[in-house]
Amino acid sequence: MQKTTKPNLVRQNLRLVKQLYPSLSERNLRVLRELTGSFQLSLSSGEILSIDDKWYITHAGLLRIALRRRCHGIRTVLQERQCDPLAGRWVFKATVFKESDSKGFVGYGDADPSNVSPLIRGAEIRIAETRAVNRALRKAYGIGLCSVEELGSLSAPPSSTIRPAEPAGSHAAGSSNNGHQPRLRDQLCLLIRQHNLDPALVKAYAADFCGTETLKEASRDLVESFISHLAKSAKEDRAGLVCKLNSYAQPQEVQQ
Repeated sequence: MQKTTKPNLVRQNLRLVKQLYPSLSERNLRVLRELTGSFQLSLSSGEILSIDDKWYITHAGLLRIALRRRCHGIRTVLQERQCDPLAGRWVFKATVFKESDSKGFVGYGDADPSNVSPLIRGAEIRIAETRAVNRALRKAYGIGLCSVEELGSLSAPPSSTIRPAEPAGSHAAGSSNNGHQPRLRDQLCLLIRQHNLDPALVKAYAADFCGTETLKEASRDLVESFISHLAKSAKEDRAGLVCKLNSYAQPQEVQQ
């Protein structure tokens, strides 16, 4: 795969941002240019998001930066004394080592039912660890943006999403069209494009939701139920949905 150069990535991000966030302020367009130039964050890859006219970096974006800067390793430790399993409260300490002889940059992350989205209730331990890693990475690489995963439940969903596109289902799998109703795969692809979601993470979430190893093994009823759930989640709490999807990412720890 050909590596995207900074100028090309800037143009790509600016072109896509007009579709995703047509009402974005001129100030935030300038911020996007600066972030793209400094950190090579890709809008299409979900490494940066705009919520309520403010930019946020994602866990995927932070890991990409760490990979580019050749991060030596990340260590996480559960802070048992600060945790309360009965209340669903978890606290992690993360240490990012930029070099082999680095003392490390430390970040703490906590999560409990009061500061996570209803979409991810029950996953507080994973969210706490992700938040700790995000904070340590932001310290290590001088990133002032808050990460999406550090947000709690938003009071309102983001106002801007990409406009619906025509379903491209000439080779879509799944059941046939029923009248003018798009195929299930087309509906899912459309939701992914509408809300700028990561397809691979959506598939992993879908399989988990349906209780199958792969999405292909799920029944039509289960897939319909997931699509309905995904559409509602994206509309009512997109930040929480992105956080949920990122919990299915599988970063590879770099250690020697």
